[in-house]
Amino acid sequence: MHHHHARARGPVPLRYWLRAAVLLVAGCTTRDQQPSGPAGVTQVIITPSHMTIAAGATQQFSAYGRNPAGDSVAVAVVFSATGGVITPGGLFTAGSLAGGFAVMVTEQGGVLADTADVTVTVTGPPILVQVVLQPSSASLAPGATRQFAVYGRMSNGDSVAVGVAYDATGGTITPAGLYAAGRTTGSYRVIATDTGGAYADTASVMIATVTGGELVFVGAGDISDCGNDNDEATATLLDGIAGTVYTLGDNVYSSGTAAQFAQCYDPTWGRHKARTRPAPGNHDYNTSGATGYYGYFGDRAGPSGQGYYSFDQGDWHIVSLNSEVSMSAGSAQELWLRADLGATSKQCVLAYWHKPRFSSGTKHGSLSSAQPLWQALYDFHADIVLGGHEHNYERFAPQTPTGAADPTNGIREFVAGTGGESHYNDQGTPLPNSEVFNGTTFGVLKLALGAGTYTWEFVPVAGQSFTDSGSGTCH
Repeated sequence: MHHHHARARGPVPLRYWLRAAVLLVAGCTTRDQQPSGPAGVTQVIITPSHMTIAAGATQQFSAYGRNPAGDSVAVAVVFSATGGVITPGGLFTAGSLAGGFAVMVTEQGGVLADTADVTVTVTGPPILVQVVLQPSSASLAPGATRQFAVYGRMSNGDSVAVGVAYDATGGTITPAGLYAAGRTTGSYRVIATDTGGAYADTASVMIATVTGGELVFVGAGDISDCGNDNDEATATLLDGIAGTVYTLGDNVYSSGTAAQFAQCYDPTWGRHKARTRPAPGNHDYNTSGATGYYGYFGDRAGPSGQGYYSFDQGDWHIVSLNSEVSMSAGSAQELWLRADLGATSKQCVLAYWHKPRFSSGTKHGSLSSAQPLWQALYDFHADIVLGGHEHNYERFAPQTPTGAADPTNGIREFVAGTGGESHYNDQGTPLPNSEVFNGTTFGVLKLALGAGTYTWEFVPVAGQSFTDSGSGTCH
């Protein structure tokens, strides 16, 4: 949990209530396992659990654990809050904005959590207490433009129009908020200050040009869970990386409902929806027909209800496949894939889907039913396959559809189920061609796709150090 909640953008508290409700009702079983906190602790409880507080007032919160016998025990926790700020010791100070907010407590292992509902009240006539700048981040090519907009938030929670002065680095911005990127790449800012000078908000701007004909393809799988904020940490990485974003399925837990997409995925990875090419996973299909997934992504996900499609980027032909429908030889998907691969004139081919053909993990492991898709890709000399499902990172040397090393014609597979839902640090006996495995780091896999070449880099979230990088050539 991070203290950035105190600076929440827009009407987000519902997201945290929903996350808390999923935690409390499901008991973290969205991770396919029972919660296991510190030794002998099965529950963490925050007190008080409900309260109403005046703007600017303080309230002490505390937390304790409970063991299987029902006894209360001490537990080390991290506090976080919306609608105000909270100290490491649990002293909450309400902000100046009225409304429903939350104080959250997480035991330091990150498995067990509890949430208190906080209502902040404001007396007297409403006053302006916040300026909100949208979008909160933007990635632009040199010379490109982006329209920014601002609204004010009153102390009673209402949104209002507000007069602001814009300022910007790395480019120019008109009084009406139209930003024009300059020619120097880098990380820059747009700032909006209300005309009274009391409130301001800042958006991050990345100006990036992809050199040498390379195109960036970046993403991960197993992303948003209403019970944690790891997806915000990985979405923040995407804020600073230009290019196309992919998803490797299980976009939002636990069931891929329209509400979960709106409240949990949209405020984080949804910032990048306009440049995202997704793939569906089994949790997306926990909603019948994955209607939440198709409804949220629209034509970004290909033909509605089908779940497989292809597109070209630079010198690469890219195919998004669906591991949640039949992948068998002769299936509609396999026949479509062979026809699609036969029609492309691109030298380099990348495919991605949710459940990996090969994995050294023990939670799910290798999926032999994906072999016909691998066979089709191998027959047409594809270069890279990406998968998720296992909540870890793994890189394989080029291999055949049956897992034999093949440095000449083999396909290199990456598993990147590292988008934020949880960790499966579950490596069993490493498969013969497994080169790297990490089960403890959230992050994104960034590929630079060039003319006949590619490079890869695993980018960890802030505060974590594992990385992996290298390069390869197309067949």
